[in-house]
Amino acid sequence: MSGSIVAGVTVIWLLFEWIGYHLLTFVCHALILTLAILFLWSNFASFVNKSPPKFPEILLPEELFVRVALSLRYELNQAFITFREVASGKDLKNFLMVIAVLWVLSIVGGWFTFLTLFYLAFLMLYTLPVLYEKHEDQVDTFAEKALIEINKQYAVFDEKVLQKLPKYAMNKNKKLH
Repeated sequence: MSGSIVAGVTVIWLLFEWIGYHLLTFVCHALILTLAILFLWSNFASFVNKSPPKFPEILLPEELFVRVALSLRYELNQAFITFREVASGKDLKNFLMVIAVLWVLSIVGGWFTFLTLFYLAFLMLYTLPVLYEKHEDQVDTFAEKALIEINKQYAVFDEKVLQKLPKYAMNKNKKLH
């Protein structure tokens, strides 16, 4: 099942990325083909004494859309709250970390198209948990070493750069007292 899903997503990615097909064009062509087949089937069914196709009645429940809208609203509000907290200037370390992550994402985003990034994210979300379970001890050891190194580098950055900023030094002194 998992292999089929990955294969299907890969085929879709290849269709869009390598062939140069676009999503809107694909959806329109699929709808045109479906409508043409159903139209011809409906019209030719009477000539060959067959019953025309039965079109199912599809009714989408309002409650489903309300739940999706509420979930989306909640997530957007949480994102705005986080944005406001980072931009408030209270935590320089958090601010610099967010700036660094966004900068790295902007660089990576320039290397790939949106569809390729979406495909890579899908593959990672689908395969990384399995790989982590298989190699959990090695990953944890490596992550611990990386975290120690990051903390060392931050300490050097804090000492050489951040401590020399007047506002940051005053805020840090106030927290200590």
